[in-house]
Amino acid sequence: AEDRMLFVDALTLPIVEAFAERIPSVKHIVVMAARERMPATALPGVLCYEELLAAEDDTDWAWPSFDERSASTICFTSGTTGNPKGVVYSHRAAFLQTLMGGSYEFFPDHRAGQLEVMMPMAPMFHGNAWNMPFLAPYTGAKLVLPGRNYEPDKLYELFDGEKVTLTAGVPSFWLILLDWMARHGKTLPHLRQTLSSGTAPPRSMIETLGRQYGVDYTQAWGMTEALMATAPTLKPGSDTLGFEAKVDRRLVSGRCVAGVKMKVVDDEGRTLPRDGTSVGHLRVKGPWIASEYLKLGPGSATDAEGWLITGDMAVIDADGHVTLTDRSKDVIKSGGEWISSVQLENAAMGHPAVLQAAVVAIAHPKWQERPLLLVVRRPGASVSAQEMLDFLAQKVARWWLPDAVEFVDALPMTATGKVHKLTLRQTYKDYQPANAGEAR
Repeated sequence: AEDRMLFVDALTLPIVEAFAERIPSVKHIVVMAARERMPATALPGVLCYEELLAAEDDTDWAWPSFDERSASTICFTSGTTGNPKGVVYSHRAAFLQTLMGGSYEFFPDHRAGQLEVMMPMAPMFHGNAWNMPFLAPYTGAKLVLPGRNYEPDKLYELFDGEKVTLTAGVPSFWLILLDWMARHGKTLPHLRQTLSSGTAPPRSMIETLGRQYGVDYTQAWGMTEALMATAPTLKPGSDTLGFEAKVDRRLVSGRCVAGVKMKVVDDEGRTLPRDGTSVGHLRVKGPWIASEYLKLGPGSATDAEGWLITGDMAVIDADGHVTLTDRSKDVIKSGGEWISSVQLENAAMGHPAVLQAAVVAIAHPKWQERPLLLVVRRPGASVSAQEMLDFLAQKVARWWLPDAVEFVDALPMTATGKVHKLTLRQTYKDYQPANAGEAR
């Protein structure tokens, strides 16, 4: 991004010291601290944030005039399936996204006159924390930023102490937090709604949040290149549905919003029908959707017709509901047919002993690829590989069953809280199950 100034805190400074020579564009490093709390460093020209502020006169500062299409922020994709790429948001795009996020399409439980308290669990480098830092001042809400510590006890301390009413974050945060809350007998008396995206949520998690904690879990599709591209709310007229039917709707990845076009195409680029069953490559277009990547030029993010190439596989139904089936690089091609790693992971996480699950493809001499299931058990829980396979046999087709189950202490995660599938594929690229060649 060729930044000229780098703002860091005391904990981050040692990291910056390690690569400072590799960022020649940076002319000033500013430590976010008062003079008496400034850490010692050998880096030249380090500035004190509070001294910089104190030296300025805030009585006659004039907001500059500039083109609304000039750059506002730059966020980089998390690189879950490849190298991170920079996405530049203009002031115009950020404001349009904020307008969409401020509608009842995103937060329908807003109560007139109530002071909402928003806490994004998505960090600010992850798609501008899903625009919550803009949405809070736009709506007059209180904004709580969790900082760097995502340990469940610290997150809960903020939820409870700051009386957070609305939050947003990927499912992995909730999986860990709910497990901690259950073991410590905690509740969420103030929280009403959480917006989620990034990866598909397990059904059991949505049900737990709704039944035990009274939290409405809403799911939308989006990515760094396409914030606020779908609405997480139920279609109007769905208010009479029962709890289970509403959970069914929550499992989809949102529905199309005004201003954004969506379609799915086959491998040759032909548009597939919106029938809820035709799986294809998801394409998106709109006034706040990215058109290219930083320094990679026109066409680097889109196809020949200007549609964003999302890298997601999805279906779209007649009502505009979008359901992701997998990332294009994560789908498992077995014997000429597709197995969804997302659906297998969600089925596995329905087991009471499973905290997290991930599925990756492993090579197979006959079927090309087969699924490998990686499981992180809940603390104190016990489950065997055969018990997992028996459990999954009740949820998915027999030929979808993993060739092997491996139990791990933790899964590699990206900085944005998603499982880093690229690392898993590299780790298990030569994996051989005990019954290789016999599956399916």
